[in-house]
Amino acid sequence: MSDPTDETSAPDDAHQELANPTLIAEAPAPDAGTAASGRDWPRVLGKVVFFAIALFLFILAIQLMKEGAKAIAPSLEDSPLFSNGISTLGAGWLGAYIVLSGSPIAAVALSLYVGGALTELQTFTMLSGSRLGASFVVLLVGFLYAMRNRGHNRGESIGMGVLALSLTAIVYVPGMLLGYAILKSGALDGIHLSASEDVLSLIDYIWGPALDLLTKLPGWTLLPLGLGLILISFRFLDKVLPQLDGERAGGKRLEWLKRPWPMFALGCVVATLTLSVSDALTVLVPLASRGYIKREESIPYIMGANITTLADTLVAAMVLGNAVAVHIVLAEAIGVSLVSLVFLAFLFGPMKRAIMALDDWVVSTNRRLWLFVAVLFILPAIFLTSGIWIGPIAH
Repeated sequence: MSDPTDETSAPDDAHQELANPTLIAEAPAPDAGTAASGRDWPRVLGKVVFFAIALFLFILAIQLMKEGAKAIAPSLEDSPLFSNGISTLGAGWLGAYIVLSGSPIAAVALSLYVGGALTELQTFTMLSGSRLGASFVVLLVGFLYAMRNRGHNRGESIGMGVLALSLTAIVYVPGMLLGYAILKSGALDGIHLSASEDVLSLIDYIWGPALDLLTKLPGWTLLPLGLGLILISFRFLDKVLPQLDGERAGGKRLEWLKRPWPMFALGCVVATLTLSVSDALTVLVPLASRGYIKREESIPYIMGANITTLADTLVAAMVLGNAVAVHIVLAEAIGVSLVSLVFLAFLFGPMKRAIMALDDWVVSTNRRLWLFVAVLFILPAIFLTSGIWIGPIAH
């Protein structure tokens, strides 16, 4: 005969287990890490895909805008406004605005020199002007990004463009004077560099097929198409970058990138790999807007990118097979490099405070911002028309 206490003990034990959560917690559970990793890998893979698409479309857009410059180049070559070194400075400056890139205008300047249309001085100033206007695309993209992302910091996205243009001028104006002195001194006369037409950049290999297909479209469509692709690339990039709730991304792992010299080196490397200061600097717009990088931290990066962006212009000079054209590019690069190194080594603190004060002053009100933009166009326009009211000086 069975004990009646045995029949009631099981239900009582079960009831005790349900009433005591500690007992339930002690029961073995599925591996949480395995489940989490199983859920996370599609999200990680999706971010990688979105980043790859954003990067491809971004660089493709910049390259399309460069290709669109080819239809404008002949009109620049035949312009009667190329009458002195000041006018060619304005021509290079405004030309970079029109094509949203400095490299095509720099290549035009070298081609005009080799063809006998420009003097050595005019070529040098037109090359310098193309660099002064090359960062205009950063300001334009900053406007577009601020309009599309009204919830983010407008001052950071637009301010990055103001910073890129102002810093380029601060470095390139003294660098231009020093570089021309180096050129006229004859210190580079012993350098003879040349390259074959088979020299291709990394971008040519990766983006070449897409460019070949899209450049079959009418030339006038390439610039607006490039702008549209930039907006699409930002849409994909927004899916990759997480929202930052008052905390800066990366933490201590990226602290070394916030130091001047590593950022300077990074700017040199990125601009060398992309062969475009537009590619290297425009990517700073969404990063600054979303708090990944502060504007003042990007100053050394911009300085580095402004030096090595001349790499594709140097290749163009080597392909042209003209020694003086190569010397012009090298003199510009050396002059800008020396000025940049002096600023970084000895004057970085005062320079950073001064340029950030200017940047904050410009973006603080719409009136000041539009005044800044007006100066960006009025000043090179005065230079361009200098031949009309002062004649062919310094020719």
